[in-house]
Amino acid sequence: CDEPEVEHRVSRRGVGVGPGQRASPRGAASLYQLSRDTHGKTGTRRTAGTMEPFSSRSLALRVEKKLLSEVAGRSVARLFIDETGSEVLDELYRVSKEYTCSRAQAQRVIKDLIKVAVKVAVLHRSGSFGPGELDLAARFRQKLRQGAMTALSFGEVAFTFEAAVLAGLLTECRDMLLELVQRHLTPKSHGRIHRVFDHFSDPGLLTALYGPGFTLHLGKICDGLRKLLDEGKL
Repeated sequence: CDEPEVEHRVSRRGVGVGPGQRASPRGAASLYQLSRDTHGKTGTRRTAGTMEPFSSRSLALRVEKKLLSEVAGRSVARLFIDETGSEVLDELYRVSKEYTCSRAQAQRVIKDLIKVAVKVAVLHRSGSFGPGELDLAARFRQKLRQGAMTALSFGEVAFTFEAAVLAGLLTECRDMLLELVQRHLTPKSHGRIHRVFDHFSDPGLLTALYGPGFTLHLGKICDGLRKLLDEGKL
């Protein structure tokens, strides 16, 4: 697997390198591209000679700022992924990183998830959905809540976990969301939806999450989901 999330020395190019390593142009390009994809320009931050660790909250705020600037003039309230949502996303990132042994893949899937969530919220709050689409959006939310409650139940009641059940609910959510945004978002965004739901509905990942090696992560995810459900935010 990738090395742990630790702080790295930053070269003059702004790319983190470990002791005794030289910054590679290809590595610089990949990190710069990650930042460009988020807000359209290079944005690797320097903080006292170190690179910032991955943060779902920070990424979500940058995505929200960019998207809302593109719909300036519309009556759209400012959106935020709150602290609880950010904590759940951070745990999903850690689970994905440990399961795939790839920090880059884990970051990409969480970034895709955040972009999709914010774009759908902007569409909804800007009144872009028609009556039929609003009905579909309500059914999608209901299905998503069902998935969250099922995930909680599997985490709280021993020997009830079934990967196929949870994977099936996530697949239904994916298909409903694709139908909802079909005429509003680009094929690139449709691809992001596929990547996110296909990743988290992977039976292997789900089985690992509910196994003994991911108990701490699962507990934090369930705590966050329970709070989001109780507060009506999911």
